[in-house]
Formats: sequence, structure tokens, C-alpha cells
Amino acid sequence: MRVSASKPIYVETFIHTEMESIWRATQDPAKHEEWDLRFSRIEYIPKQDEEEKQRFRYVTNIGFGLRIEGEGVTTPGKYQDQERMSALQFSSDQAISLIQSGGGYWRYIQEDQGVRFLTRYDYKTRFYFLGKWFDRMIFRPLMGWATALSFDVLKIWLEKGIPPKISYRQLLIHAIVTFGLMFTWIYHGLVPKLLTQDAQELALLKGVIGSEANAVLLLQVVGMLEIAAGILCLLLHREKALYIFNIAAMLLLAIGAAISDISVFLAPFNPATLNMAVCLLAWIGCMTLAHLPSAKHCIRKQP
Repeated sequence: MRVSASKPIYVETFIHTEMESIWRATQDPAKHEEWDLRFSRIEYIPKQDEEEKQRFRYVTNIGFGLRIEGEGVTTPGKYQDQERMSALQFSSDQAISLIQSGGGYWRYIQEDQGVRFLTRYDYKTRFYFLGKWFDRMIFRPLMGWATALSFDVLKIWLEKGIPPKISYRQLLIHAIVTFGLMFTWIYHGLVPKLLTQDAQELALLKGVIGSEANAVLLLQVVGMLEIAAGILCLLLHREKALYIFNIAAMLLLAIGAAISDISVFLAPFNPATLNMAVCLLAWIGCMTLAHLPSAKHCIRKQP
């Protein structure tokens, strides 16, 4: 089985900062490991000779107590008035590492308003055609995404002064909120409305429209709309209007339940508690939107 060669990974961003600031943030291992999602730890290996190239070790934690370790060599290129370059080669001897060896470069181009920062790198994989297939379909897109996300975190750090750990924590909170809203809408649309018809919800609708058959049909329609709302929570999770919609919808549903049967507010996990929880979740999601990092903010195709 033959797998076609994959394209090198290319990521580019523009950072409104000085050349020295981005140079320090990318060439100092302690600073580098703060913003680069691909590495958990980076450390320089002491040189035996000043003329020797700078070698480094890297560690990437992949979960379940496992980690990938490797070594590399970085070579700062010649400085020019408006441009710098840093080349690197890396490899790992670990049998579980998909990446066997690779190389690439970082390029820094000074422009009027800041620095254009870009990278291009490629690597060889283990595990023959299975490794190449897995790399092409899953691992390489993931590496490209992680590189682009890391570049945007670096950009936010240098432009806004927001530390990378805060950006990643904000992104995690945003992801949890997105999943929470999506799951809530889809579950309440699927389980008590389509898979089964909740007796209490049927009674509420029947009290409004008077017909049980129409109440069942309306309940199913509402279920499909709620599933659609859950899908929108995923697709539009970076839109402020989505969170305003969630808050407004919860308030309107609570008012509708109160008009239909005020006694439902006496039950455990009633509209007052559930809808308020969703409103607060949506409010938190809205708060995370400011300076939220995204891989989409970077250029991913080489000009």
C-alpha cells in the first residue's frame, strides 16, 4: 500500500511587536515551552565549545503517563537588518514516537508595524505505511493546528501581555462551556422529546394547545429545534450572539413554563435551577471570547 507524500507544515502570523521581543520569546527555552503546545519541556544541552551548534532536549507529555523525548540542534542564521532565521533539526529514538527525524526553520521579517513570524518544517515517520497513513490523516493536521494555535497564543502574549497559561486556561474553559451548552440542548431535545415523550412536558403543552396528538407532534418539533440549537452551539461557539440567544431562550422557556403550570418550579431540577445554570454557563462563555486564541488566525498555506 502506497501513501502519497504529505506537504510540509507551514504556519505564519503577524505580531505587532519588536524583533527582540519575539526573538527572546522563541529562542529562550524557558519562554518557548510556555507558549508552544507541542512541547512540555525544552532545555539546552551545555556546549563543550563555543563554536559547537546548540543542542537541545525536548519532552512532550501525551497522557496516561506517557511522554515523547527527543533531541535536536538549532542554528541561528545570519542576522540582517530586517530579517532573521533560525534552523533546527530534531529526532527521537523512542519506539513509540511517530516522528523519527525532521527539520525546519523559523523566519522573522521586520515590517513597518511589527514582525512577520513564520515556520516551515517536515519530518519522517515510523511504522512504514501505517505510520504514513496515520500521519497524513490525523497526526500532521493535528500538528499543524497545534503549531498555529501556539503562534496565536504567542501573538496574544506579546501584543496584549496575556501569559500563555492564561490563554490556554481560557481556551479550556471555553471548550467546556461549548460542550456543556451543546450537550444540554441536544440531550433535552433527543431524550425527553424524540426518544421518549416526557409526561410532564406533554401535560404542559396539552394545557396550552388542548390536543394530546398535537402536543406530541409539537413536542417532537421542539425536540428537533433543540438538537439544532445544540449543533449551533458548536458551530457558532465564537459568536457573542450565540450566548445572548442561550440566555434569552432560557428566560423565555422559564416564563413559558410558569404561564403553563407554575407548580413545575416546585420539582427538583426545575426550570428555575436548570435554566439559571444554562444562563450562567452562557454568560461565562461570552466572557471567554475576548482575546480567545485560535489556529484560524494564522496563515496555513505557504504563498
